[in-house]
Amino acid sequence: MKVLGVVGPSDSGKTTLVERFAERFDGHGTVATVKHLTHAPAVDTDGKDTARHRAAGADRTYGITDDGEWFGTGDSRTLSETLDDLAPQYDYAVVEGFSGADMPQVVLGNRDHRGEAIATGETATDIDVGDVVDSLRETEPYETLGSLVARAKRSPAAEKAGAVATFTGRVRAKDHDDDEATEFLEFEKYEGVAEDRLDALRAELEDRDGVYEVLLHHRTGVVEYGEDIVFVVVLAGHRKEAFRTVEDGIDRLKEDVPIFKKEVTVEDEFWVHEQ
Repeated sequence: MKVLGVVGPSDSGKTTLVERFAERFDGHGTVATVKHLTHAPAVDTDGKDTARHRAAGADRTYGITDDGEWFGTGDSRTLSETLDDLAPQYDYAVVEGFSGADMPQVVLGNRDHRGEAIATGETATDIDVGDVVDSLRETEPYETLGSLVARAKRSPAAEKAGAVATFTGRVRAKDHDDDEATEFLEFEKYEGVAEDRLDALRAELEDRDGVYEVLLHHRTGVVEYGEDIVFVVVLAGHRKEAFRTVEDGIDRLKEDVPIFKKEVTVEDEFWVHEQ
């Protein structure tokens, strides 16, 4: 899933620009939008809302109409959790108003932001949607274990597959009880070379008998403690070749693909030469 943020002051035309991007992406795949709100909205469908359910103690509520339209409300929901849920089903997500999010951003009105600015302007009228779409193609997709498994299951060979095996690597706080706690890791790829080696590794693994699809993804940038770093997903005829290929896949990725890691603890930071 490609993710694009739109940030700016309230009078800069953010929502208008989100509408323009949604219309453009709609011709190329499924689209979801996420909006930052400073207060809980009054959600209402046909005059009935879920406020009483929430007041009674429900943590999350959904309203679904007869024709399939729906809305949801709840507590303790983060942007990352929302994008994780969207990634298996959608090709694009346009996110409005999350200035602190680490994602490609269209920045209006000189708004402070965290993610890479792929376009800037005073208002929405200054933004060339076509140029932004072209730039977004060069960014890394937002992948999760769920999105990769969903893609593997859509393989033309899925009807012959009886196994999906996966590996997920995550940021651990420490190896031993007395170690300094790791706050986050930062990863950089050797541009061009890393992608070529990932493609070659995937092709080599998929050439094995009984292996139909291999998906490999390693995140770059800052990955905080507890977050996922790397995924390997294998679609295979049987469990033995699936498990064996997953293990070989992560081992070979760590050995052959040039991805550099910096570890930041509560006391220090340093580059780690071996993952």
